[in-house]
Amino acid sequence: MELLQGIFSAFGLSASAGLNAYIPLFIIAVISHYTDWFKLNPPYDALGNPWIMILLGVLIIIEFLADKIPAVNHLNDLIQTFIRPLAGAIVFAASARALTGLNPVLSLASGLLVAGGVHVVKAGVIRPAVTVTTGGVGNIPVSLTEDLISATTSILALLLPALLAIFVIILTLLLLRWRWRRSNSNA
Repeated sequence: MELLQGIFSAFGLSASAGLNAYIPLFIIAVISHYTDWFKLNPPYDALGNPWIMILLGVLIIIEFLADKIPAVNHLNDLIQTFIRPLAGAIVFAASARALTGLNPVLSLASGLLVAGGVHVVKAGVIRPAVTVTTGGVGNIPVSLTEDLISATTSILALLLPALLAIFVIILTLLLLRWRWRRSNSNA
């Protein structure tokens, strides 16, 4: 059961990195540094260094602001096309190694694919659709929602990984339902 929970945690953290690269990294760094119930193994324990946590905090603020400014948000998504999958790979490998001992190459590849997939859907499908359908007005609330989902998913992935799996399934079903209704209303 511990292996399964570790895998759920790793997938949840890497998926949240696909929305915001720095939030899950910051959360595991803070939890690892200030608590005893989640410890990062070397070399990932460097994330718990206070200077790295400060840097991650600054990067969260920069991405938060850049993602709320029209036109800059699309440039940010372009830049994040490389950063978010890398952050997903790191957070997956760091959490999987701390929780399950999973092979590092498999962990890095899994995290890269999960975060990259989430980012592609976000930056290549959802955001352009929101921009076109709302004239850009909807980008700020959608961005705030993405940040909230990233933080919530990261915390749930560490505290309650089984609950996270249920949350992801429900969210996926809701998105599919919304897409189905939207396609039927256009027909």
